[in-house]
Amino acid sequence: MPSVTHDDAPLLADLMPWSVAPPRLGRGWPTAPDAASLKARWDAFVKADGPEREALFGVTRARNLHSAVAQLPGQSSGTGRLARASGPCPEPVPVLHGPFDEHWLIPDHRLIDAARPELWRVADERQVFAVEQAAAPDGPALLVASVLAVIPPQAKNVPAARPGRIRPLYRRPGGLEPNLAPGLVDHLAEHLGHSPAPLDILAWTVAVARPGPDGCTVPLTADPELWAYGTELGHRMLWLMRRDGERPKLPGGRRPYVRAPLPARPLELRYDRDEEALYLGEGRISPVPPAAWDFEVGGVRVLEQWFTARTTPPEPGTLEAVRPATWPQTWTSELLEVITVLALLAELRPQQTELATGTPVTAAELRRAGVLPVPAAARRPASVLDHHEEGPEGQITLI
Repeated sequence: MPSVTHDDAPLLADLMPWSVAPPRLGRGWPTAPDAASLKARWDAFVKADGPEREALFGVTRARNLHSAVAQLPGQSSGTGRLARASGPCPEPVPVLHGPFDEHWLIPDHRLIDAARPELWRVADERQVFAVEQAAAPDGPALLVASVLAVIPPQAKNVPAARPGRIRPLYRRPGGLEPNLAPGLVDHLAEHLGHSPAPLDILAWTVAVARPGPDGCTVPLTADPELWAYGTELGHRMLWLMRRDGERPKLPGGRRPYVRAPLPARPLELRYDRDEEALYLGEGRISPVPPAAWDFEVGGVRVLEQWFTARTTPPEPGTLEAVRPATWPQTWTSELLEVITVLALLAELRPQQTELATGTPVTAAELRRAGVLPVPAAARRPASVLDHHEEGPEGQITLI
């Protein structure tokens, strides 16, 4: 079967035209791999006064203790100046801190340098976020998540692993108004014999997307059988990446287990390819398929980045230093799941390379059909006029 051709394949930027840069945190302490640490950090922050509170906060050009900002859409944090903040910590929410690595975030606009409110307005249980990745020889061009991807301060040390632009599948809450080029669904329907659902188009996209010189390309097909095969493969990838609902499992004989207890504070991660064993200090997990260990995103090994995010020593006296004293059991469970997800995704790569376009739907064809170029309005966020949002100091803002 011939491989996918990318000759004159349309760009993802045209097929899903509305995109937003990921939220940029500006400081590390409002995120953590566990929610309990965030609540303890917040308590320590609000108990501090004056210069001590300012030092703990981490002032940047975008935020200080007197910044006046509106409430994050959909969240219930305060809007008064942080210099006099008190009370309990806003309830942490999950975010994508790195590839296949969910952390928790205090969803307080006052703590985030560039929160991207337009993304928070459309983040709900129906939303799916496509996140572009840095071009790399073997890694995926596109990741998909049910939560927002953020740029932590540490990402400046690994630029290739930073998330790229975020393309929500829907432009409005409730799964309304797909973020697709106007006319694309109708044009594909003429070839396929049915109107593909937005999630089907995203499934096809994640299965075939590849990095290109002008951005991520998405070869489209006019072959109904090939479309069905590709979307089935893509839905499997979506399920593994989103990790919603039932947890994925490898067959019994290949399922990773803890063979030697993990130490209270593992400091080193290494992999034994012959044994297919992952060592965290003296702790041992096996079997870990080589494909899971070798899985990279943006040229960075996922499992190493996951481990580093939990074990890099914090600067003493900072809020980041408020963290679990010992390795929590939940982290072990999460690690076993990440290993499983990476192994299962790696197994799908041969099927991805087997996809053929049959009769391609090219960018030139979409231009002739009037689907491209997309109107400028499709690249801007939709107006959300059905609710109020709290502005600085409790003012009400109509959006």
